[in-house]
Amino acid sequence: QAAKMKLKHNINPVLLQLINFIILVYSLVTYIPWYILSGSRQAIEKAKQVKARPVNNKPGGAYRSVNSLHCLASVLYPGCDTLDKVFKYAKTKFKDKKLLGTREILKEEDEIQPSGKVFKKVILGKYTWLSYEDVYIKAVNFGNGLAVLGQQPKTNIAIFCETRAEWMIAAQACFMCSYQLVTLYATLGGPAIVHGLNETEVTTIITSKELMQTKLKEIISQVPLLRHIITVDGKPTTWSEFPKGVIVHTMASVQAMGAKADPGNKQQARPVPSDIAVIMYTSGSTGVPKGVMISHCNIIAGITGMAERIPNLGEKDIYIGYLPLAHVLELSAELVCLSHGCPIGYSSPQTLADQSSKIKKGSKGDVTTLKPTLMAAVPEIMDRIYKNVMNKVNEMTPFQRNLFILAYNYKMEQISKGYTTPLCDSLIFRKVRMLLGGKIRILLCGGAPLSAATQRFMNICFCCPVGQGYGLTESAGAGTITEVWDYTTGRVGAPLVCCEIKLMNWEEGGYYNTDKPYPRGEILIGGQNVTVGYYKNEVRTKKDFTVDENGQRWLHTGDIGEFHPDGCLKIIDRKKDLVKLQAGEYVSLGKVEAALKNLPLVDNICAYASSFHSYVIGFVVPNQKELAELARKKGFKGSWEEICNSPEMEKEVLKVLAEAAMAANLEKFEIPVKIRLSPDPWTPETGLVTDAFKLKRKELTAYYQTDIDRMYGKNVK
Repeated sequence: QAAKMKLKHNINPVLLQLINFIILVYSLVTYIPWYILSGSRQAIEKAKQVKARPVNNKPGGAYRSVNSLHCLASVLYPGCDTLDKVFKYAKTKFKDKKLLGTREILKEEDEIQPSGKVFKKVILGKYTWLSYEDVYIKAVNFGNGLAVLGQQPKTNIAIFCETRAEWMIAAQACFMCSYQLVTLYATLGGPAIVHGLNETEVTTIITSKELMQTKLKEIISQVPLLRHIITVDGKPTTWSEFPKGVIVHTMASVQAMGAKADPGNKQQARPVPSDIAVIMYTSGSTGVPKGVMISHCNIIAGITGMAERIPNLGEKDIYIGYLPLAHVLELSAELVCLSHGCPIGYSSPQTLADQSSKIKKGSKGDVTTLKPTLMAAVPEIMDRIYKNVMNKVNEMTPFQRNLFILAYNYKMEQISKGYTTPLCDSLIFRKVRMLLGGKIRILLCGGAPLSAATQRFMNICFCCPVGQGYGLTESAGAGTITEVWDYTTGRVGAPLVCCEIKLMNWEEGGYYNTDKPYPRGEILIGGQNVTVGYYKNEVRTKKDFTVDENGQRWLHTGDIGEFHPDGCLKIIDRKKDLVKLQAGEYVSLGKVEAALKNLPLVDNICAYASSFHSYVIGFVVPNQKELAELARKKGFKGSWEEICNSPEMEKEVLKVLAEAAMAANLEKFEIPVKIRLSPDPWTPETGLVTDAFKLKRKELTAYYQTDIDRMYGKNVK
């Protein structure tokens, strides 16, 4: 496994022998004091331990974490069985401690690019903080202000806003007053937003000035029940095209109403554990988004399970929040922090690092200013960092490059044995660590599978464990998370203490829980974190959720997994991704994509297969720099569009893909035979990928239908 992921160097063999000898001596000399002084011995022991086991010996029996074999955990703090109680507990405990931080904008300017495009750039100042007490008061006032506007307990209210402190304040207000918070991704398309707002019949929506102008303005007439729009960032410039009867408020004015309201005149309804806290619309990879109803006790069970996998979480940590809060991974991670005294500094993908697109050259990105210790990331972002660093390595002088590669390969070997490499970390990898502020101690990753190469790269260059997790909106984000000292790749860890997982036979795909060496099957998650179901969609709820004889809810995930002897789960397939070719072979599209996604030449790839044909085809978003270089090498001249549309460049890229596919041990029938190079990237705005950058196969198929016909139209000789 490790040998495959090593980087290639070009060093004189004699010199290499000498270097290897020096490394050997260094390892021996440092091993003894390291062994005596460091706690890594325990880490090696822990890594070898069994982390989960089946509760009975029957095939298909549920696996539980060894820390919750007899009873699943479901409550974070005694008596705190609803989210408002959790926040009140935290507020009392951490009163004046920092909770939510936001950077002040010092200056905004437009930068005109050589192409004539205008890029918005910002210069940001330091973080300003709200304490637990501040946030609590703001939330109470906002909740009371909403009541003044006529919001009733147990009715829906929507939030459609970027990740920021006001999002969390609004959410806490809703949890306190038992308003059901409907969350929508800021990047959803118009029709999906209209569907969510009308299905939930909201009369009030919380948003930002920018989203109101760019997204809500054009669809507001299609949402007849809407009465109030609340902007979190001050007075919007009024626009006259407002439908009659819709009033715009600022968040501050609603809070002022709430502060003035007489609390004596009404007894506030407090939520109970089974009440719905959030209706979260998932940007499903198929069809219209579905609203998942998540109760207070679902979220609390989920964050109880997650918190157990983050050792020593507390006030010394700092979390950086920049992923969409409408995504269950981000919301849970921030609620875990809020309940443990860990401050949250807000950021955005465009301002995250010094190199980010909105940061003016020479000024500081958010990670450099905040120096977070915890960060969540989706694989899409990790893959981007991986490619950026690798491009930088390729631009180094041969001496620097070989030094980096030797250190990388040396550390890979040490990690796989469970050892640390303090010298390499401080001399070679410090610079890479600084890209994320230099203080990260755990990177949490979820939302989609992370490739082994990227995970290994993160372990090595950022000198910290990567906690890979697996969970769904339907399981309140909780399922499994790897333990910090587990440095194996490609697995998602053992079940969290709040839930149990079993594998169910899937005959069509040929997966059985009696398979050897590892039991395999469809992953079912059971526990208090399994949600109530889909909003106004009884049919789909009955299909995806079942209740067993003990009254325990189970979620049928549609993912295929296998359990390893130490109780860790590996995701090996997805029911929806399996296509049967004409000759009867099954192709897993996800497997093909995973094998090819990490090539420097590939920014994104979607494999496609049809049961009426005998081969796989693919759509590829090529990396502009790499493909332009390949075209130059092959003597092909032309614009970017011409390069992408050229049949001879398609052939060249196919050669590279075929080589990588062979190296990844794909079967001959799994290797794409024809491809289409797409000159335009796939972003959530195009509607071809979800907000977590997962492929929307149905939309991609429709978009590329003419290409599919072309690629399948002629017989492949």
